[in-house]
Amino acid sequence: MATAVSSQNTSSILDKINNSRTSLSNNKETFLKLLTTQLKNQDPLSPTDTTQMTQQITSMTGVEQQLVTNDLLAALVGMNTGTGLSEGVSMIGKQVTATAANSTLKDKQATFSWSQPGASTSLTVEVKNAAGKVVRTLTPEDQKSGNHQITWDGKDDSGAQLPDGGVYTIAVTAKGGDGKELKVTDIKGRVEGVVTGVDNASGQTMVLIDGQSISIDNVVGVKNVPAAAA
Repeated sequence: MATAVSSQNTSSILDKINNSRTSLSNNKETFLKLLTTQLKNQDPLSPTDTTQMTQQITSMTGVEQQLVTNDLLAALVGMNTGTGLSEGVSMIGKQVTATAANSTLKDKQATFSWSQPGASTSLTVEVKNAAGKVVRTLTPEDQKSGNHQITWDGKDDSGAQLPDGGVYTIAVTAKGGDGKELKVTDIKGRVEGVVTGVDNASGQTMVLIDGQSISIDNVVGVKNVPAAAA
């Protein structure tokens, strides 16, 4: 997935380039005035060494060339920003899968993922509702090191089926063979749905999925909507 570069970053780069160009222009003007004065008042019997002047002029020319290069790079940054927005627009009407801080229960399912630095001998996953209350405690059999994914069936600890549309998060507790807790990272939920809109107002391209705004960088899968569901 291409990274969307914010327009705010582009403006910042352009400001720095413009400030450098203004400073260079002022310094160049001052240098030429001093050079002209020096040439007018030089001793005819001991003229100014032209080698040093040539080096100074060459140095300024090099800086000007670098600023032109910076202008071109800034233009490329702007092109990347547009590309992110265009990429988002191309997803409208498509079924996408994205990672998010939480997962919405849909079709009696919600998927979560995490990563652990080592194999565990004790692993517990607590599913929490929007209020932070634990509604289900799961004990996955797969306790290997690395990335994990689990799909919850939407039932609470009493076996009651919770309604679709609820937003849930998980807390993962993993312990190694020495009984010490492993540092679990990258805990995420999964969002699946049809993209209905795109927004770049904040400078970052966001896609709207089932009413939730998700960064385009978090989209991990895109496919056409089945004909029956279109």
